[in-house]
Amino acid sequence: MTTERPTHLTRAFGLRDATALNIANMVGVGPFITIPLLMASMGGPQSMLGWLTGALIVVSDGLIWSELGAALPGSGGSYHFLREAYGHQTWGRLMAFLFIWQFVLSGPLEIASGMIGFGNYSSYLWPGLTARGQQYVAVAAGVVALFLLCRQITFLSKVTLALSIGTMLAMVTVVVTGFPHFDAHKAFDFPPGAMAFNRGFVLGLGSATLIAVYNYLGYYDVCYIGDEVENPGYVVPRSILYSLLICCVAYFTLHLAVMGVVPWREGIHSNFIISDFMERLYGRGAAIAVTILILWAAFGSVFALLLGYSRIPYAAALDGYFFRPFAKLHPTKNYPQVSLLVLGGVSIAAAFLKLDQLVSALITTRILVQFLGQLFAIPLLRRKFPDSARPYKMWFYPIPVVIAFFGWAYVFLTSGWLYIKIGLLTLLTGVVVFFIWSKWKATWPFNTSRERTRNPA
Repeated sequence: MTTERPTHLTRAFGLRDATALNIANMVGVGPFITIPLLMASMGGPQSMLGWLTGALIVVSDGLIWSELGAALPGSGGSYHFLREAYGHQTWGRLMAFLFIWQFVLSGPLEIASGMIGFGNYSSYLWPGLTARGQQYVAVAAGVVALFLLCRQITFLSKVTLALSIGTMLAMVTVVVTGFPHFDAHKAFDFPPGAMAFNRGFVLGLGSATLIAVYNYLGYYDVCYIGDEVENPGYVVPRSILYSLLICCVAYFTLHLAVMGVVPWREGIHSNFIISDFMERLYGRGAAIAVTILILWAAFGSVFALLLGYSRIPYAAALDGYFFRPFAKLHPTKNYPQVSLLVLGGVSIAAAFLKLDQLVSALITTRILVQFLGQLFAIPLLRRKFPDSARPYKMWFYPIPVVIAFFGWAYVFLTSGWLYIKIGLLTLLTGVVVFFIWSKWKATWPFNTSRERTRNPA
């Protein structure tokens, strides 16, 4: 398999830095603002099942990313994997195009969700802050992250590590301070019929799982900077699995600690459940301190997402599948200058949207091409290159592939008709645009008589 492309990027991310990048990407502000949404999704403590079903899906999917990222360690992640698995000159062109197409929407939405969370939580420190003021704070967080990212990767690895330490400190603080005051009667106050298996339970669990999956997203961020990872065959799979293990346990424990202090019937109405939790235990001063840590975590998520996602258009441009200016590196600091600035600008603009709509739209948009399309890459690559050396091979193959397939399908189909339509419309529009673009460029499937290794856009 072709695993490398000519690049001038510096390999500076070791196992510690790569794991920190994933964790900073995964945590962010998500678990601190979505616990009330999880509680409301199923109307009680049974909503914690969402963390478990979500973990089953993402751990299975993480094994897929681990094998692909170790075997094909190039910048771009899914874009790189889809092209290699489906064929550079045939269906791989379509799949790679569709991934970039949906990424143009879902990538900035995910980055913007961290900015919005930052702006919303900042209003606990400033009670008089208006909704418009929260949006301006969100934009400011994005601008600062963009400014910091205009640096060499050796500097960025240190910033990433510092941000991830703050992220974990916020969660550990809540868990350690909460469990001495844990009340099992509050935590396990199940309403009548809570575990009755019916249509409402299935749909509610789907909603809870979607929210949990949103919080888990980012375990694969290291794959987007594959050209900047030391010894990727060793580092990529371990950083993915370590970050998943840490965050899956931390999220479940965090939710349980909160419910043992703040009754779920009150928690579903809280806009700042962690701050309310800390204020109830130790007063407003302690709540302000933990809120600052949460803002630190939110900023870390924005930083990590922009770092990883800015490498995707860069990688596509290097291969001739995206506009040439996106392949431009800064002349002295070696970061993808145009890609970073454009993606950062779009993300900042998306920070003026609503968080709940943004989360559902980015998940359903991403599932069809990236997650469902990518899981078939494993059997395709094993069939195409049966004798190729693989630094890491998935455990218990093909069971994780099967679990991931049905898990992603379940999340998509229970997300609600509006978001199902958004996902399908994005996909179908991308297919139409691809064929129009291919016809104009005289490339596959309209010109199969010549091989083209590069196709400038």
